[in-house]
Amino acid sequence: MIQAPRLLQCLRNPTFARLYTAQTINLVGDALTWLGLALLAFELAGENAGLILSGALTLRVAAYVVLSPLAGAIADRVDRKRIMVITHLARMVIVCLLPFVTQIWHIYAIVLALNLFSAFFTPTYTATIPLIATQEEYPTAIALSSATYQLLGVLGPGLAGSIAAFVGIRQVFFLDGITFLIAAILVITLPGQLMVAQRQQEPRTVRRTLQDIRMGTTCLLSDPPIRYALAMQLVAAIAGAAILVNTVGYVQGTLQLGKLEYGWVMAAFGLGATLASISLGTVNPGQKQTVLTGLGAALITLALLPANWASLSGLLLLWAVAGVGQTLVNVPTQTLIADRVDVDIQGRVYGAHFAWSHLWWAFSYPLAGWMGSHFSTATFLGSSLVGVAVWGIAQLVFRPAAQPKVTSGLWHDHNHTHDEAHQHRHRRNQILRNAHSHLHFHHTL
Repeated sequence: MIQAPRLLQCLRNPTFARLYTAQTINLVGDALTWLGLALLAFELAGENAGLILSGALTLRVAAYVVLSPLAGAIADRVDRKRIMVITHLARMVIVCLLPFVTQIWHIYAIVLALNLFSAFFTPTYTATIPLIATQEEYPTAIALSSATYQLLGVLGPGLAGSIAAFVGIRQVFFLDGITFLIAAILVITLPGQLMVAQRQQEPRTVRRTLQDIRMGTTCLLSDPPIRYALAMQLVAAIAGAAILVNTVGYVQGTLQLGKLEYGWVMAAFGLGATLASISLGTVNPGQKQTVLTGLGAALITLALLPANWASLSGLLLLWAVAGVGQTLVNVPTQTLIADRVDVDIQGRVYGAHFAWSHLWWAFSYPLAGWMGSHFSTATFLGSSLVGVAVWGIAQLVFRPAAQPKVTSGLWHDHNHTHDEAHQHRHRRNQILRNAHSHLHFHHTL
């Protein structure tokens, strides 16, 4: 019997396989939506489409930054299946409003509403992977999900461009609505509830919710490898925003090409990202995740340097390299969280991570829009130089090799006393002898 590739072996887990199928169908439609938005913006504003996209994408990440930590806290306390079904159905209704857009402000309003629900869905889905997959399965499950996200989220515009040429730009949004409905039905059929095991805890209050939100951020910023990876995601966001915001103007404006060529260029970005994800799912990087994130941030940043002077073929190659870099930053970061954070609090940490990583995009999208409107002949070069500067500073300040030795262990939160297995300090060095609960790092040998 022929053995399945290592990347696909996680699909032997039937619960993950069904959840993955639902997400894949959802991403097919999502790719149609974001290509449709780019073409719709160009239809309404011509070469100023980049400015409209930067505004819409800034609203998108603003919703993520504000709501994702709350979503992560809720995902650790309630049935995650319920969250995913509600958010799928709500987005199905909202995305079907896009064909009726006639004003630029309509785009902004619908994008904001759409991503209010995406802010709850995405960190919930990400945190659910380590919950339903075994310790051996989740690294490849994360890599497979990332490969699919990159392939259908960025390669999808090539398909969407072809569909839009036949059925029209606005009709592609209805296809997205259908995919949300199908994905919701698949999630409903998942067996049982998707909840972390909960100990007896204090009642759910605003104060407790705020503590949960703070816990996720504390964990991210207190762990040296995860903190370094988060800094590399800032570098990748600066370059990635320049690609997403300014490529449509460069291809259809500067190069005087069409919708199909724009789809090809973005497909090259997706292909590079997909191949990198497949590679990460095929090999086990072990403890080299931080090395991969640094390398990936360098690749995507350097790929932008010559882009303003590239022909179509040159841009295809550069964007493929940039896609590789994007994946080498994002996938190891998610794996680090799964490796170094206990499953009981992963919802909070993934929610906080989703918010912080998208805060970088909230800074990067306006920067990309400003570069495109003020330095139209050197927009990619300018973004690359900013990214190089941030990358260099991060190597000096956050690189784990420049810090004390990073120990193995797990961030967790459970009832405990300070015996030989739990020796750590509290704020203000208070001594607690009774059983209590708070976030701390449990070292392993």
